Amino acid sequence: NTFFERWVSGEPTDDKVRTALGAGRDGVLAEYVVLHEEGVIPIPDHLTYAEAATLPCAALTAWNALVVEGRIKAGDIILTLGTGGVSIFALQFALLHGAKVVITSSSNEKLEKARELGASLTINYQEQKEWGKHVRQLTDGRGVDLVVETGGSGTFNQSVAAVRRGGIICLIGVLAPAAEVNLMPVLMNSIRVQGLFVGSRDMFSSMIKAIEHCRLRPVIHRTFAFEEVHEAFRAMEAGSHFGKICIER
Repeated sequence: NTFFERWVSGEPTDDKVRTALGAGRDGVLAEYVVLHEEGVIPIPDHLTYAEAATLPCAALTAWNALVVEGRIKAGDIILTLGTGGVSIFALQFALLHGAKVVITSSSNEKLEKARELGASLTINYQEQKEWGKHVRQLTDGRGVDLVVETGGSGTFNQSVAAVRRGGIICLIGVLAPAAEVNLMPVLMNSIRVQGLFVGSRDMFSSMIKAIEHCRLRPVIHRTFAFEEVHEAFRAMEAGSHFGKICIER
């Protein structure tokens, strides 16, 4: 299914956004659901149902950030924050397009997994408090072309320090504790800040074609049984996962 049942194409509108599953409409934590015909799409034949279930939100958000808004190309450098679902899909999609990836985490174990997936540079933000400046140093003073910003105001200033002049920050999450934001560097360095809320069915269709062509497989940290839903939410709250958490009947 698509995240927004009635956002087929074009820009988001109030009416389209109201059809978000789990918000304006009931979600999908159920044995059976009824969906609008415009809100379903064939899944790639090489994926399991659990793998396909990771695509409508996390995967499409990353695709929208990198491909639709970011228009990444081979040789670009992207920075993605953390190792949750969106960030790991961003890593995979960036590599698919020939881009280089810098990724952050507070866990060296997770950073090692990211390197195994193809990340070029990794930063432990607990060890490198000024990780934005460190990113710029690692890119010979230039900065990255695009940041997948999952933290919000709590990490925004560091992302601004990391991105190049004229680069893009795609704001897709607000997971970090709130902090004061300095907008002056955004102005002076012509940085584009783009808020994203998942994406349309047309974007989804394009993403599916790429996933099918490259036989890309989502990274699933753990799949819980339907009866273990509370344990699944506790696992997500703990933040120990790498990639996606799934619930399967």
